[in-house]
Amino acid sequence: MLRLLLSTALVAGIASGASAQEITVGAANVSNYLDPGRDHSNVGSQFYYNTFDTLIDRNHDTLEAEWVPALATEWKLVEPNVMELKLREGVTFHNGEPMTADDVVFSLNRMYQATFAPYVVRARDRLENFEKAEKVDDLTVRITSRREEPLWNTLLNLQQVMIIPEDYTKALTGDPNVAEDDDFEAFSMAPVGTGPYRVAEFVPGERLVWERFDDFWGEKAPLAKATIQQIPETASRVTALKTGEADIITNIAPDQLSLIESDQNLRAVGSATPLFHVMIMNVNHPKLRDPRIRQAMSLAIDRDTLNEALWLGKAVVPDSHTYKEFGELYMPELKTFEYNPEKAKELLKEAGYDGSEITFDTHPTYYTNGMLAAQAITEMWKEVGINGKVQIAEKWNGGSPELMARNWSNPMYFADPFGSFGVMWAPNGPSEGQGRFNTDEAYAKAWERFRYSKDVETRKAAYAELMDRIKQDPPVLPLYRPYESWAMRKDVNWAPKPGHIPYVLDFRAGSISFASN
Repeated sequence: MLRLLLSTALVAGIASGASAQEITVGAANVSNYLDPGRDHSNVGSQFYYNTFDTLIDRNHDTLEAEWVPALATEWKLVEPNVMELKLREGVTFHNGEPMTADDVVFSLNRMYQATFAPYVVRARDRLENFEKAEKVDDLTVRITSRREEPLWNTLLNLQQVMIIPEDYTKALTGDPNVAEDDDFEAFSMAPVGTGPYRVAEFVPGERLVWERFDDFWGEKAPLAKATIQQIPETASRVTALKTGEADIITNIAPDQLSLIESDQNLRAVGSATPLFHVMIMNVNHPKLRDPRIRQAMSLAIDRDTLNEALWLGKAVVPDSHTYKEFGELYMPELKTFEYNPEKAKELLKEAGYDGSEITFDTHPTYYTNGMLAAQAITEMWKEVGINGKVQIAEKWNGGSPELMARNWSNPMYFADPFGSFGVMWAPNGPSEGQGRFNTDEAYAKAWERFRYSKDVETRKAAYAELMDRIKQDPPVLPLYRPYESWAMRKDVNWAPKPGHIPYVLDFRAGSISFASN
Protein backbone atom coordinates (compact mmCIF):
# COMPACT_ATOMS: atom_id res chain seq x y z
CA MET A 1 0.00 0.00 0.00
CA LEU A 2 2.83 2.39 0.92
CA ARG A 3 4.52 1.63 -2.40
CA LEU A 4 1.24 2.34 -4.23
CA LEU A 5 0.81 5.66 -2.41
CA LEU A 6 4.38 6.67 -3.20
CA SER A 7 3.90 5.74 -6.86
CA THR A 8 0.70 7.75 -7.01
CA ALA A 9 2.41 10.75 -5.44
CA LEU A 10 5.29 10.43 -7.91
CA VAL A 11 2.93 10.36 -10.90
CA ALA A 12 1.09 13.40 -9.53
CA GLY A 13 4.39 15.21 -9.11
CA ILE A 14 5.41 14.39 -12.67
CA ALA A 15 2.08 15.62 -13.99
CA SER A 16 2.41 18.81 -11.99
CA GLY A 17 5.95 19.34 -13.24
CA ALA A 18 4.92 18.74 -16.83
CA SER A 19 2.17 21.36 -16.57
CA ALA A 20 4.82 23.97 -15.75
CA GLN A 21 7.40 22.54 -18.16
CA GLU A 22 9.66 24.87 -20.13
CA ILE A 23 11.55 23.73 -23.20
CA THR A 24 14.11 25.14 -25.61
CA VAL A 25 14.15 24.16 -29.28
CA GLY A 26 17.33 24.52 -31.29
CA ALA A 27 16.07 25.33 -34.80
CA ALA A 28 18.02 25.46 -38.03
CA ASN A 29 16.24 28.68 -38.94
CA VAL A 30 13.98 31.29 -37.33
CA SER A 31 11.82 33.59 -39.46
CA ASN A 32 12.54 37.26 -40.00
CA TYR A 33 8.87 38.07 -39.44
CA LEU A 34 5.75 36.39 -38.02
CA ASP A 35 2.59 36.94 -40.03
CA PRO A 36 0.59 33.88 -41.11
CA GLY A 37 -1.04 35.80 -43.95
CA ARG A 38 2.10 36.73 -45.86
CA ASP A 39 4.26 33.72 -45.01
CA HIS A 40 4.45 30.48 -46.95
CA SER A 41 8.02 29.41 -46.25
CA ASN A 42 8.89 26.06 -44.75
CA VAL A 43 10.76 27.96 -42.03
CA GLY A 44 7.76 30.11 -41.20
CA SER A 45 5.31 27.21 -41.18
CA GLN A 46 6.92 25.98 -37.95
CA PHE A 47 5.69 28.90 -35.90
CA TYR A 48 2.00 29.71 -36.49
CA TYR A 49 -0.12 26.84 -35.21
CA ASN A 50 0.70 27.52 -31.55
CA THR A 51 -0.19 31.22 -31.76
CA PHE A 52 -3.08 31.48 -34.21
CA ASP A 53 -6.34 29.70 -35.04
CA THR A 54 -8.34 29.15 -38.19
CA LEU A 55 -12.12 29.03 -38.38
CA ILE A 56 -12.04 25.33 -39.26
CA ASP A 57 -9.34 22.97 -37.95
CA ARG A 58 -8.59 19.35 -38.73
CA ASN A 59 -7.55 16.27 -36.83
CA HIS A 60 -3.80 16.37 -37.36
CA ASP A 61 -3.32 12.82 -36.10
CA THR A 62 -4.49 11.37 -39.45
CA LEU A 63 -3.72 11.87 -43.12
CA GLU A 64 -7.43 11.85 -43.91
CA ALA A 65 -9.20 15.20 -43.88
CA GLU A 66 -11.27 15.08 -40.70
CA TRP A 67 -12.56 18.62 -40.15
CA VAL A 68 -13.24 19.85 -36.62
CA PRO A 69 -14.56 23.11 -35.14
CA ALA A 70 -12.11 25.80 -34.14
CA LEU A 71 -13.06 29.49 -34.11
CA ALA A 72 -16.19 28.47 -36.01
CA THR A 73 -18.45 25.90 -34.38
CA GLU A 74 -20.74 25.32 -37.39
CA TRP A 75 -20.54 25.96 -41.11
CA LYS A 76 -22.78 25.26 -44.10
CA LEU A 77 -23.34 26.35 -47.68
CA VAL A 78 -26.42 28.59 -47.85
CA GLU A 79 -25.96 29.19 -51.59
CA PRO A 80 -23.71 27.37 -54.09
CA ASN A 81 -21.02 30.03 -53.61
CA VAL A 82 -21.84 31.33 -50.11
CA MET A 83 -20.77 29.69 -46.85
CA GLU A 84 -22.17 30.76 -43.48
CA LEU A 85 -20.20 30.16 -40.30
CA LYS A 86 -21.24 30.43 -36.65
CA LEU A 87 -18.45 31.76 -34.45
CA ARG A 88 -17.35 30.43 -31.09
CA GLU A 89 -18.35 32.59 -28.13
CA GLY A 90 -15.87 33.69 -25.48
CA VAL A 91 -12.68 33.75 -27.59
CA THR A 92 -10.03 36.21 -26.42
CA PHE A 93 -6.99 37.57 -28.26
CA HIS A 94 -3.61 37.59 -26.53
CA ASN A 95 -3.90 41.35 -25.91
CA GLY A 96 -7.13 40.82 -23.95
CA GLU A 97 -9.58 41.93 -26.64
CA PRO A 98 -12.57 39.66 -27.33
CA MET A 99 -12.71 38.15 -30.80
CA THR A 100 -15.70 39.41 -32.79
CA ALA A 101 -17.25 38.88 -36.20
CA ASP A 102 -15.57 42.14 -37.21
CA ASP A 103 -12.15 40.63 -36.50
CA VAL A 104 -12.98 37.59 -38.61
CA VAL A 105 -14.20 39.69 -41.53
CA PHE A 106 -11.12 41.91 -41.29
CA SER A 107 -8.77 38.92 -41.18
CA LEU A 108 -10.34 37.23 -44.19
CA ASN A 109 -10.74 40.35 -46.32
CA ARG A 110 -7.14 41.41 -45.72
CA MET A 111 -6.41 38.33 -47.87
CA TYR A 112 -9.47 38.09 -50.14
CA GLN A 113 -9.33 41.79 -51.04
CA ALA A 114 -5.60 42.24 -50.49
CA THR A 115 -3.82 45.54 -51.11
CA PHE A 116 -0.65 44.91 -49.03
CA ALA A 117 1.82 43.54 -51.60
CA PRO A 118 2.82 40.34 -49.72
CA TYR A 119 -0.86 39.51 -49.16
CA VAL A 120 -1.60 40.13 -52.84
CA VAL A 121 0.86 37.37 -53.77
CA ARG A 122 -0.65 34.88 -51.33
CA ALA A 123 -4.19 35.83 -52.39
CA ARG A 124 -3.35 35.25 -56.03
CA ASP A 125 -1.62 31.91 -55.60
CA ARG A 126 -4.25 30.20 -53.42
CA LEU A 127 -7.23 32.43 -52.55
CA GLU A 128 -8.19 34.13 -55.81
CA ASN A 129 -11.60 32.40 -55.90
CA PHE A 130 -12.77 34.20 -52.75
CA GLU A 131 -14.56 37.51 -53.20
CA LYS A 132 -15.40 38.73 -49.70
CA ALA A 133 -16.34 38.03 -46.10
CA GLU A 134 -19.29 39.81 -44.50
CA LYS A 135 -20.71 40.12 -41.00
CA VAL A 136 -24.28 38.84 -40.57
CA ASP A 137 -24.46 39.38 -36.81
CA ASP A 138 -22.10 39.31 -33.83
CA LEU A 139 -21.59 35.54 -34.11
CA THR A 140 -22.20 34.90 -37.81
CA VAL A 141 -20.16 35.61 -40.93
CA ARG A 142 -20.65 34.75 -44.59
CA ILE A 143 -17.96 34.11 -47.18
CA THR A 144 -18.67 34.50 -50.89
CA SER A 145 -16.66 32.77 -53.62
CA ARG A 146 -16.51 33.94 -57.22
CA ARG A 147 -17.14 30.43 -58.54
CA GLU A 148 -18.44 27.30 -56.88
CA GLU A 149 -15.60 26.11 -54.67
CA PRO A 150 -14.81 22.37 -54.40
CA LEU A 151 -12.28 22.91 -51.58
CA TRP A 152 -14.16 25.06 -49.07
CA ASN A 153 -13.00 23.38 -45.85
CA THR A 154 -9.44 22.97 -47.08
CA LEU A 155 -9.07 26.63 -47.99
CA LEU A 156 -10.62 27.83 -44.73
CA ASN A 157 -8.04 25.77 -42.88
CA LEU A 158 -5.07 27.53 -44.49
CA GLN A 159 -2.44 29.26 -42.39
CA GLN A 160 -2.98 32.37 -44.50
CA VAL A 161 -6.52 32.86 -43.17
CA MET A 162 -5.72 32.57 -39.48
CA ILE A 163 -7.58 35.19 -37.47
CA ILE A 164 -5.94 38.37 -36.16
CA PRO A 165 -7.36 41.35 -34.19
CA GLU A 166 -8.63 44.28 -36.26
CA ASP A 167 -8.39 47.16 -33.78
CA TYR A 168 -4.96 46.13 -32.49
CA THR A 169 -3.55 45.81 -36.00
CA LYS A 170 -4.96 49.11 -37.29
CA ALA A 171 -3.65 51.00 -34.26
CA LEU A 172 -0.04 49.84 -34.67
CA THR A 173 0.87 52.79 -36.91
CA GLY A 174 -0.78 55.81 -38.51
CA ASP A 175 -4.57 56.21 -38.58
CA PRO A 176 -6.15 53.72 -36.12
CA ASN A 177 -9.27 53.56 -38.29
CA VAL A 178 -7.47 52.44 -41.44
CA ALA A 179 -5.50 49.28 -42.22
CA GLU A 180 -2.24 50.54 -43.71
CA ASP A 181 0.75 48.68 -45.09
CA ASP A 182 2.84 49.86 -42.15
CA ASP A 183 0.30 48.30 -39.77
CA PHE A 184 0.85 44.88 -41.34
CA GLU A 185 4.62 45.34 -41.28
CA ALA A 186 4.41 46.24 -37.59
CA PHE A 187 2.09 43.30 -36.87
CA SER A 188 4.70 40.89 -38.25
CA MET A 189 7.08 42.06 -35.51
CA ALA A 190 4.48 41.96 -32.69
CA PRO A 191 1.91 39.30 -33.66
CA VAL A 192 -1.28 38.64 -31.67
CA GLY A 193 -3.58 35.68 -32.13
CA THR A 194 -6.07 33.51 -30.25
CA GLY A 195 -4.00 30.33 -29.87
CA PRO A 196 -2.79 28.52 -26.72
CA TYR A 197 0.57 30.35 -26.68
CA ARG A 198 1.24 34.06 -26.98
CA VAL A 199 4.43 35.47 -28.47
CA ALA A 200 6.30 36.85 -25.46
CA GLU A 201 9.50 37.73 -27.33
CA PHE A 202 10.55 37.78 -30.96
CA VAL A 203 14.01 38.62 -32.26
CA PRO A 204 13.87 38.27 -36.07
CA GLY A 205 16.15 35.57 -37.40
CA GLU A 206 17.31 34.64 -33.90
CA ARG A 207 14.75 33.76 -31.25
CA LEU A 208 11.05 33.28 -30.56
CA VAL A 209 9.58 32.79 -27.09
CA TRP A 210 6.07 31.44 -26.50
CA GLU A 211 4.30 31.63 -23.15
CA ARG A 212 1.12 29.82 -22.20
CA PHE A 213 -2.01 31.93 -22.76
CA ASP A 214 -4.27 31.20 -19.81
CA ASP A 215 -7.38 32.65 -21.47
CA PHE A 216 -7.19 30.29 -24.45
CA TRP A 217 -10.66 29.09 -25.49
CA GLY A 218 -9.61 25.43 -25.79
CA GLU A 219 -7.68 22.88 -23.75
CA LYS A 220 -4.89 24.37 -21.66
CA ALA A 221 -1.42 24.44 -23.23
CA PRO A 222 0.93 21.82 -21.71
CA LEU A 223 3.99 24.11 -21.68
CA ALA A 224 4.50 27.19 -19.57
CA LYS A 225 7.16 28.45 -21.95
CA ALA A 226 8.90 27.40 -25.15
CA THR A 227 11.97 29.16 -26.54
CA ILE A 228 12.95 28.65 -30.18
CA GLN A 229 16.62 29.54 -30.68
CA GLN A 230 18.22 29.61 -34.11
CA ILE A 231 21.32 27.39 -34.31
CA PRO A 232 22.21 27.17 -38.03
CA GLU A 233 24.89 24.47 -37.95
CA THR A 234 23.81 20.85 -37.45
CA ALA A 235 26.83 20.01 -35.28
CA SER A 236 26.10 22.95 -33.00
CA ARG A 237 22.45 21.87 -32.63
CA VAL A 238 23.52 18.35 -31.69
CA THR A 239 26.00 19.74 -29.16
CA ALA A 240 23.30 21.96 -27.67
CA LEU A 241 21.06 18.93 -27.21
CA LYS A 242 23.80 16.84 -25.64
CA THR A 243 24.80 19.60 -23.20
CA GLY A 244 21.20 20.36 -22.19
CA GLU A 245 21.09 23.80 -23.79
CA ALA A 246 18.27 22.52 -26.01
CA ASP A 247 15.55 19.96 -25.32
CA ILE A 248 14.51 19.44 -28.98
CA ILE A 249 16.47 20.17 -32.16
CA THR A 250 15.28 20.32 -35.77
CA ASN A 251 16.56 19.27 -39.21
CA ILE A 252 18.88 16.36 -38.49
CA ALA A 253 20.12 14.60 -41.63
CA PRO A 254 20.23 10.77 -41.55
CA ASP A 255 24.03 10.63 -41.44
CA GLN A 256 23.92 12.58 -38.17
CA LEU A 257 21.42 10.29 -36.46
CA SER A 258 24.11 7.98 -35.08
CA LEU A 259 25.23 10.84 -32.83
CA ILE A 260 21.76 10.82 -31.31
CA GLU A 261 21.17 7.08 -31.25
CA SER A 262 24.48 6.43 -29.46
CA ASP A 263 23.42 8.61 -26.53
CA GLN A 264 21.11 6.81 -24.10
CA ASN A 265 19.64 10.12 -22.93
CA LEU A 266 18.43 11.15 -26.38
CA ARG A 267 15.97 9.96 -29.00
CA ALA A 268 15.03 10.92 -32.56
CA VAL A 269 11.87 10.86 -34.65
CA GLY A 270 11.71 11.33 -38.38
CA SER A 271 9.64 11.06 -41.50
CA ALA A 272 9.69 11.70 -45.22
CA THR A 273 8.43 15.27 -45.00
CA PRO A 274 5.41 16.35 -47.13
CA LEU A 275 7.66 18.65 -49.09
CA PHE A 276 9.82 18.23 -52.17
CA HIS A 277 13.35 19.46 -52.49
CA VAL A 278 13.32 20.49 -56.13
CA MET A 279 15.51 21.79 -58.92
CA ILE A 280 13.79 24.71 -60.65
CA MET A 281 14.83 25.82 -64.14
CA ASN A 282 14.28 29.19 -65.77
CA VAL A 283 12.52 28.34 -69.03
CA ASN A 284 13.10 31.90 -70.28
CA HIS A 285 16.86 32.08 -69.82
CA PRO A 286 18.42 32.46 -73.31
CA LYS A 287 20.57 29.36 -72.81
CA LEU A 288 17.62 27.24 -71.58
CA ARG A 289 14.76 28.23 -73.89
CA ASP A 290 15.08 24.98 -75.84
CA PRO A 291 13.13 22.50 -73.66
CA ARG A 292 15.46 19.68 -74.74
CA ILE A 293 18.25 21.32 -72.73
CA ARG A 294 16.09 21.32 -69.61
CA GLN A 295 14.89 17.78 -70.27
CA ALA A 296 18.55 16.71 -70.43
CA MET A 297 19.34 18.56 -67.19
CA SER A 298 16.56 16.59 -65.54
CA LEU A 299 17.25 13.21 -67.15
CA ALA A 300 20.91 13.39 -66.10
CA ILE A 301 20.13 13.41 -62.38
CA ASP A 302 20.15 10.03 -60.66
CA ARG A 303 17.80 10.84 -57.79
CA ASP A 304 17.96 7.33 -56.34
CA THR A 305 21.71 7.73 -55.92
CA LEU A 306 21.17 11.12 -54.28
CA ASN A 307 18.73 9.46 -51.90
CA GLU A 308 21.18 6.69 -50.98
CA ALA A 309 24.15 9.03 -50.60
CA LEU A 310 22.47 11.92 -48.78
CA TRP A 311 19.48 10.36 -47.03
CA LEU A 312 20.62 6.74 -46.56
CA GLY A 313 17.69 5.64 -48.71
CA LYS A 314 15.13 7.13 -46.31
CA ALA A 315 13.86 9.87 -48.64
CA VAL A 316 11.07 9.26 -51.18
CA VAL A 317 11.88 9.71 -54.88
CA PRO A 318 8.71 10.45 -56.91
CA ASP A 319 7.90 9.55 -60.50
CA SER A 320 5.54 12.52 -60.65
CA HIS A 321 4.60 15.56 -58.58
CA THR A 322 2.32 13.67 -56.20
CA TYR A 323 1.95 12.78 -52.52
CA LYS A 324 0.09 10.03 -50.68
CA GLU A 325 -1.45 12.82 -48.64
CA PHE A 326 -3.47 13.80 -51.73
CA GLY A 327 -5.81 10.86 -51.03
CA GLU A 328 -8.00 10.15 -54.07
CA LEU A 329 -5.80 12.46 -56.14
CA TYR A 330 -2.58 10.58 -55.37
CA MET A 331 -1.29 9.51 -58.81
CA PRO A 332 1.90 7.44 -58.55
CA GLU A 333 1.11 5.85 -61.93
CA LEU A 334 2.23 9.00 -63.75
CA LYS A 335 5.80 8.81 -65.09
CA THR A 336 6.70 12.48 -65.35
CA PHE A 337 10.33 12.29 -64.19
CA GLU A 338 13.03 9.67 -64.84
CA TYR A 339 16.76 9.06 -64.95
CA ASN A 340 18.04 8.39 -68.47
CA PRO A 341 21.57 9.69 -69.13
CA GLU A 342 21.73 8.26 -72.65
CA LYS A 343 18.58 10.10 -73.65
CA ALA A 344 20.00 13.22 -72.02
CA LYS A 345 23.05 13.00 -74.27
CA GLU A 346 20.87 12.57 -77.35
CA LEU A 347 18.74 15.57 -76.49
CA LEU A 348 21.80 17.77 -75.93
CA LYS A 349 23.10 16.78 -79.35
CA GLU A 350 19.73 17.43 -81.01
CA ALA A 351 19.49 20.83 -79.33
CA GLY A 352 22.98 21.81 -80.46
CA TYR A 353 24.17 22.42 -76.91
CA ASP A 354 27.51 24.21 -77.25
CA GLY A 355 29.00 23.48 -73.82
CA SER A 356 27.91 26.81 -72.31
CA GLU A 357 28.16 27.01 -68.54
CA ILE A 358 24.91 26.28 -66.72
CA THR A 359 24.87 27.55 -63.16
CA PHE A 360 23.14 25.82 -60.26
CA ASP A 361 22.45 28.18 -57.36
CA THR A 362 22.13 27.05 -53.75
CA HIS A 363 21.87 28.64 -50.32
CA PRO A 364 24.75 27.38 -48.16
CA THR A 365 22.70 26.15 -45.17
CA TYR A 366 18.94 26.71 -45.67
CA TYR A 367 18.14 23.24 -47.04
CA THR A 368 19.31 20.10 -45.27
CA ASN A 369 21.90 18.52 -47.61
CA GLY A 370 21.20 21.26 -50.14
CA MET A 371 24.82 22.13 -50.85
CA LEU A 372 25.83 18.47 -51.17
CA ALA A 373 22.95 17.82 -53.56
CA ALA A 374 23.96 20.79 -55.74
CA GLN A 375 27.53 19.55 -55.96
CA ALA A 376 26.42 16.02 -56.82
CA ILE A 377 23.98 17.24 -59.47
CA THR A 378 26.61 19.26 -61.32
CA GLU A 379 28.87 16.17 -61.31
CA MET A 380 26.01 14.14 -62.82
CA TRP A 381 25.56 16.83 -65.46
CA LYS A 382 29.24 16.52 -66.32
CA GLU A 383 28.74 12.80 -67.05
CA VAL A 384 26.34 13.62 -69.89
CA GLY A 385 28.30 16.61 -71.17
CA ILE A 386 26.66 19.53 -69.34
CA ASN A 387 29.10 22.16 -68.11
CA GLY A 388 27.65 22.87 -64.67
CA LYS A 389 28.83 25.18 -61.92
CA VAL A 390 27.57 25.58 -58.33
CA GLN A 391 26.96 29.16 -57.21
CA ILE A 392 26.29 30.21 -53.61
CA ALA A 393 23.20 32.43 -53.36
CA GLU A 394 22.54 33.76 -49.86
CA LYS A 395 19.21 35.31 -50.89
CA TRP A 396 16.31 33.98 -52.93
CA ASN A 397 16.90 34.78 -56.61
CA GLY A 398 13.99 32.92 -58.17
CA GLY A 399 12.77 36.05 -59.93
CA SER A 400 16.12 37.00 -61.45
CA PRO A 401 16.36 36.78 -65.24
CA GLU A 402 19.95 35.62 -64.72
CA LEU A 403 18.79 32.51 -62.84
CA MET A 404 19.43 29.29 -64.73
CA ALA A 405 18.78 26.53 -62.17
CA ARG A 406 18.70 26.33 -58.40
CA ASN A 407 17.53 24.18 -55.53
CA TRP A 408 14.38 25.08 -53.68
CA SER A 409 11.67 23.49 -51.58
CA ASN A 410 8.07 23.02 -52.70
CA PRO A 411 5.97 22.20 -49.62
CA MET A 412 2.53 20.66 -49.54
CA TYR A 413 0.76 23.79 -48.31
CA PHE A 414 -2.46 21.79 -48.18
CA ALA A 415 -3.34 18.21 -49.09
CA ASP A 416 -4.34 18.59 -52.72
CA PRO A 417 -2.27 18.90 -55.94
CA PHE A 418 -3.41 22.54 -55.99
CA GLY A 419 -1.78 22.89 -52.56
CA SER A 420 1.69 21.96 -53.76
CA PHE A 421 2.27 21.94 -57.51
CA GLY A 422 -0.61 24.30 -58.22
CA VAL A 423 0.35 26.99 -55.73
CA MET A 424 3.57 27.52 -57.69
CA TRP A 425 2.86 26.52 -61.31
CA ALA A 426 -0.74 27.61 -61.88
CA PRO A 427 -1.41 30.13 -64.65
CA ASN A 428 -0.46 33.57 -63.32
CA GLY A 429 1.03 31.92 -60.22
CA PRO A 430 4.35 32.87 -58.62
CA SER A 431 6.57 30.98 -61.07
CA GLU A 432 4.98 32.61 -64.09
CA GLY A 433 4.76 35.95 -62.27
CA GLN A 434 8.50 35.86 -61.54
CA GLY A 435 9.25 35.21 -65.20
CA ARG A 436 10.72 31.71 -65.07
CA PHE A 437 7.66 29.77 -66.35
CA ASN A 438 5.15 30.18 -69.17
CA THR A 439 1.61 28.95 -69.69
CA ASP A 440 -0.68 29.05 -72.72
CA GLU A 441 -4.38 28.59 -73.46
CA ALA A 442 -4.23 24.79 -73.48
CA TYR A 443 -2.44 24.74 -70.14
CA ALA A 444 -4.94 27.21 -68.67
CA LYS A 445 -7.91 25.12 -69.82
CA ALA A 446 -6.45 21.96 -68.27
CA TRP A 447 -5.83 23.92 -65.07
CA GLU A 448 -9.45 25.12 -64.98
CA ARG A 449 -10.75 21.55 -65.29
CA PHE A 450 -8.39 20.40 -62.57
CA ARG A 451 -9.01 23.28 -60.17
CA TYR A 452 -12.78 23.64 -60.27
CA SER A 453 -14.27 20.27 -61.17
CA LYS A 454 -16.11 18.46 -58.38
CA ASP A 455 -15.52 15.12 -60.11
CA VAL A 456 -12.37 13.30 -58.95
CA GLU A 457 -11.78 11.50 -62.24
CA THR A 458 -12.05 14.75 -64.21
CA ARG A 459 -9.55 16.36 -61.88
CA LYS A 460 -7.15 13.41 -62.21
CA ALA A 461 -7.33 13.45 -66.01
CA ALA A 462 -6.65 17.19 -66.08
CA TYR A 463 -3.74 16.85 -63.66
CA ALA A 464 -2.25 14.14 -65.89
CA GLU A 465 -2.41 16.64 -68.77
CA LEU A 466 -0.56 19.21 -66.68
CA MET A 467 2.11 16.70 -65.75
CA ASP A 468 2.61 15.78 -69.40
CA ARG A 469 3.19 19.46 -70.15
CA ILE A 470 5.74 19.61 -67.34
CA LYS A 471 7.48 16.54 -68.78
CA GLN A 472 7.73 18.03 -72.25
CA ASP A 473 8.69 21.58 -71.22
CA PRO A 474 10.11 21.20 -67.69
CA PRO A 475 10.41 24.10 -65.22
CA VAL A 476 10.97 21.81 -62.22
CA LEU A 477 12.28 18.45 -61.09
CA PRO A 478 11.22 17.14 -57.67
CA LEU A 479 14.37 15.54 -56.31
CA TYR A 480 12.90 13.78 -53.28
CA ARG A 481 10.81 14.10 -50.17
CA PRO A 482 13.64 14.61 -47.66
CA TYR A 483 13.73 12.44 -44.59
CA GLU A 484 13.93 15.02 -41.84
CA SER A 485 14.49 14.15 -38.21
CA TRP A 486 13.99 15.91 -34.91
CA ALA A 487 16.04 14.89 -31.90
CA MET A 488 15.16 15.42 -28.25
CA ARG A 489 15.74 14.39 -24.66
CA LYS A 490 14.49 10.87 -24.11
CA ASP A 491 11.84 12.04 -21.65
CA VAL A 492 10.26 14.40 -24.22
CA ASN A 493 7.37 12.78 -26.08
CA TRP A 494 6.86 14.75 -29.27
CA ALA A 495 6.74 14.01 -32.99
CA PRO A 496 5.50 15.82 -36.11
CA LYS A 497 1.89 14.89 -36.82
CA PRO A 498 0.90 13.45 -40.22
CA GLY A 499 -1.97 15.88 -40.74
CA HIS A 500 0.16 19.03 -40.48
CA ILE A 501 1.88 20.85 -43.31
CA PRO A 502 5.69 20.46 -43.16
CA TYR A 503 7.73 21.29 -40.07
CA VAL A 504 4.95 22.53 -37.76
CA LEU A 505 6.09 22.68 -34.13
CA ASP A 506 2.77 21.69 -32.56
CA PHE A 507 2.95 22.09 -28.78
CA ARG A 508 -0.79 22.17 -28.16
CA ALA A 509 -2.56 19.92 -25.68
CA GLY A 510 -2.16 16.28 -26.64
CA SER A 511 0.88 16.95 -28.83
CA ILE A 512 3.72 17.01 -26.30
CA SER A 513 4.22 15.30 -22.95
CA PHE A 514 7.02 14.18 -20.65
CA ALA A 515 7.95 10.70 -19.50
CA SER A 516 8.98 9.91 -15.94
CA ASN A 517 12.30 8.40 -17.02
